[in-house]
Amino acid sequence: MATEGPVTCRVQVAEHPRLLKLKEIFNSKFGSIPKFYVRAPGRVNIIGEHIDYCGYSVLPMAVEQDMLIAVEPVKTHTLQLANTNPLYPDFSTGTNNIQIDKTKPLWHNYFLCGFKGIQEHFGLSDLAGMNCLVDGTIPPSSGLSSSSALVCCAGLVTLTVLGMNLSKVELAEICAKSERYIGTEGGGMDQSISFLAEEGTAKLIEFSPLRATDVKLPSGAVFVIANSCVEMNKAATSHFNIRVMECRLAAKLLAKYNSLQWDKVLRLEEVQTNLGVSLEEMLLIIEDALHPEPYSPEEVCRCLGISLQELQTQILSPNTQDVLIFKLYQRAKHVYSEAARVLQFKKICEEAPDNMVQLLGELMNQSHESCRDMYECSCPELDQLVDICRKFGAQGSRLTGAGWGGCTVSLVPADKLPSFLANVQEAYYQSGDRCLAPERQSLFATKPGGGALVFLEA
Repeated sequence: MATEGPVTCRVQVAEHPRLLKLKEIFNSKFGSIPKFYVRAPGRVNIIGEHIDYCGYSVLPMAVEQDMLIAVEPVKTHTLQLANTNPLYPDFSTGTNNIQIDKTKPLWHNYFLCGFKGIQEHFGLSDLAGMNCLVDGTIPPSSGLSSSSALVCCAGLVTLTVLGMNLSKVELAEICAKSERYIGTEGGGMDQSISFLAEEGTAKLIEFSPLRATDVKLPSGAVFVIANSCVEMNKAATSHFNIRVMECRLAAKLLAKYNSLQWDKVLRLEEVQTNLGVSLEEMLLIIEDALHPEPYSPEEVCRCLGISLQELQTQILSPNTQDVLIFKLYQRAKHVYSEAARVLQFKKICEEAPDNMVQLLGELMNQSHESCRDMYECSCPELDQLVDICRKFGAQGSRLTGAGWGGCTVSLVPADKLPSFLANVQEAYYQSGDRCLAPERQSLFATKPGGGALVFLEA
């Protein structure tokens, strides 16, 4: 798996309605037909929230919703981007010296991240151009990784145009790194599952080195995704990066407390590894080393023996330099307990006890409570949706993705699925105070899908 590249397959476009429609729109837009198509899926994270950037394993699966791009290489040095969704305006730029505006998370900037990542990996300049038409079925800002799927799609488009080869793992690592051009200090889960996913199985994604292990999900239950319809673009606010920085500061304070070389430590996982202790023991160490009251920047500086200027310029990201309080105890407690839940979830899936669905559901419920109370990345609508899902038969329900809006994922016994869907639809989407337009309502059962693909017309 470490050396295998993304799959390329030949298809009869006329037999695939979505590809055929995309081809027709492309022709009307650019006056030519695409040479190939690239697909990258979104994902749902079953458990393991906000811990990939701390160095810990996560447990996502790809969903059928995806990004699809029709592509035609051209001899000019111009990149022309269009989108089937009229909300996203056309964009054009030269292929050299790509500039990505961190202050505006516009749709085309995610494409530019993937493009630039491949360009820089190979150290290339003077690239030929391309015409691209993007069609996405992942609800935007829903926590199902629409932005990362676009970055991955763009990376694979660029690689294919160049005629170069990379493994899925290399592509995932390049796309994870290049998405940070947009200003979000993310981990690597979204890009990894987009490339490494396989139909019929979830994946335990581990980092340093990146690897993916199959996790067989329970056969008697299904995962249901429900969109709260509260949009949250993590690149548009500092919520996400503040959490990343709080985890970084917690790691440094824990390292200093334990006489480790704190200035070299960036992630909470490094503290655990350097101490050689279990996740459960790290939770005990937190109780001694960190206090539940918020830390001011000045207190962090006193603990580390550094100046405020050093904190702001050498540790914090540009959009977190003015933060006045850091909740280090709460963030570290969430990360270490969530990392333990991921490993427990995988173990239960492997052992498959009779009460497997109940046990997995309990872990998902604990995860949501930790996200809500310790990490503070939920919102009232997500909490309400989780409660509704549990009330109507979900064994477990939790927010998925960055939070502050987006989707929940629920584990529902298969025999309860029809009544569950009907009841949640009525209780959340058709309640008196939330009469949402049908296109914004999103409630569906899902199963593990496959990863990124290149389609060539047969």
